[in-house]
Amino acid sequence: MKEAGDLESNLDRFVLFVGGKGGVGKTTIASSLALRFADSGFRTLLVSTDPAHSTSDVLEFQLGAEAAQVSENFWALEIDPEHEAELYISGVKERIAESTAPRLLAEVERQVDIARVSPGAEEAALFERFTRIIESAGASYDRVVFDTAPTGQTLRLLSLPELMATWIGGLIGQRKRVNTLGRMWRNVAGAAAGDSGADNDPVLKALEERRERFLRARVTLTDAAKTSFAFVLTPERLPIWETEKAVASLIKYGIPVGGVFVNRVLPPEARGEFLERRRDREREYLARAERSFDRLAICHVPLMESDVVGVKALRSLYLRIFERR
Repeated sequence: MKEAGDLESNLDRFVLFVGGKGGVGKTTIASSLALRFADSGFRTLLVSTDPAHSTSDVLEFQLGAEAAQVSENFWALEIDPEHEAELYISGVKERIAESTAPRLLAEVERQVDIARVSPGAEEAALFERFTRIIESAGASYDRVVFDTAPTGQTLRLLSLPELMATWIGGLIGQRKRVNTLGRMWRNVAGAAAGDSGADNDPVLKALEERRERFLRARVTLTDAAKTSFAFVLTPERLPIWETEKAVASLIKYGIPVGGVFVNRVLPPEARGEFLERRRDREREYLARAERSFDRLAICHVPLMESDVVGVKALRSLYLRIFERR
């Protein structure tokens, strides 16, 4: 089993994702890792994409949609997927209004509203914000840590670059065909051929810009020199099983996995008949985790005596993990 030092080295990237099954402590681990980066002198941004938004509670600092400074070199924000979807749909409507005939506008907007409540709409809007954060973060931050939603939602989000680029490519093709037919019709009607061509189409321009942004995000996500993904699990059957599937999925998409934190491991000083029985079962799960993730760095995080809340407690946690204090 690779040790904590290997894991720390593997996660020292510009973009770090921390994910796992709900309730395993990923927000605590993500916050502690972000604080370690900040304490090491890196200007660090912690971004929560989890709808539960427990990051504010862990940091004891009320966060919003814009970055707020929590401590020296440490900023954080929480993204609301529903709010992002509303903003995205509003932007779509504005662009459509610029290039749609008034008599068609009401019906087109109705179709957009239907799309707003369709499956995947919030993930698409969230990924839009996610790509913008990554592209703009380099000017202000040295490290960006994403505290992600539970595993299933995160995997859907990270699979979007390929899916969205393909989908948008189809929309671009359709839009260009519409523009070509429009030019042909205007020529037949005697209008100037270039009075409203594709070069002046705001919808086409927006689609092409979005496709390029998604493709750039794909490059970043698969660049092992820039990006890493850490999983958090507890020594129990379901979290291990879910993480096994998630690691395989990320490898399929070419996203580098830096390692695994096994959280809430019983410390040696915990005694008692009940705890000993629990420790026997825990050994079985730890052995399974080591077999399943034998090519990854694995770090055991001890069960703490009290809740890890606030900067001081988060600092104590990372010191215990990486420096064995």
